[in-house]
Amino acid sequence: MRTAFVALSAGLAAGLAVLAAPAAAQNQDLSNPDSNFVDTTPTKVWQAEIAQTERGHLIGNPEAEAQLIEFMSYTCPHCAEFAKEAGPSMDLVLIAPGKLGVEVRPVIRNWLDMTVSLLVQCGDVAGFKDRHRLFLYTQDEWLGRAANAPRSQQAAWARGDAAARLSAARALDLDDTLAKKGMSLSEIDACLSDDAAAKRIAQNSLADKTDLGIPGTPSFALDGELLDKVHSWGALRGVLAARYAPAGAPAAGE
Repeated sequence: MRTAFVALSAGLAAGLAVLAAPAAAQNQDLSNPDSNFVDTTPTKVWQAEIAQTERGHLIGNPEAEAQLIEFMSYTCPHCAEFAKEAGPSMDLVLIAPGKLGVEVRPVIRNWLDMTVSLLVQCGDVAGFKDRHRLFLYTQDEWLGRAANAPRSQQAAWARGDAAARLSAARALDLDDTLAKKGMSLSEIDACLSDDAAAKRIAQNSLADKTDLGIPGTPSFALDGELLDKVHSWGALRGVLAARYAPAGAPAAGE
């Protein structure tokens, strides 16, 4: 009897069936992070493993059978939407069991992207994922404050130097966002004032655009290949379903 899945889409469930034992796979899917979709056999919990890379941060197993790169702008509303929709599901179903490694690389589109990127990378590497999601999950708040600031103030921030970054972080409460998580203001100020780090982030972002032709954000590369016209969780989950589909699995709708 063909296994049936309650699914976000038939293709998603079929494609990710390989991550679960056959019996447990029934009535499970990636849209429900609280389900038993993942094999509960004790194993290393990879979603807590984070390492700094040449151009970003890797979450999960560096030797996973597939590697995904997320190209994210912190001022991109679609990136915030993706983080909220995809994060918990990918953590549980793909990253935690070591099936997928996810590298996050910042895309710098404007001065505010740089300010937030410096804050996300501020502190210990182990806390990167929490900071990354914190600023994306609260994007509506601080991006709204930035948009409502006087034009003269926005122009001053757009200079992009250390003083401008410090001023913007103060006015938009970006520094308080990290301070509430236990980071000292002196440490936060040091990160915002780090021109060498800012230069490195900008160079890496430009290199990704040059090397891969990043068309916009969010964008994704799977196993080193940029995914064409994939800019949302809805589009990416279909790609992942196909990537993890067991041999001979029926196509969606069959």
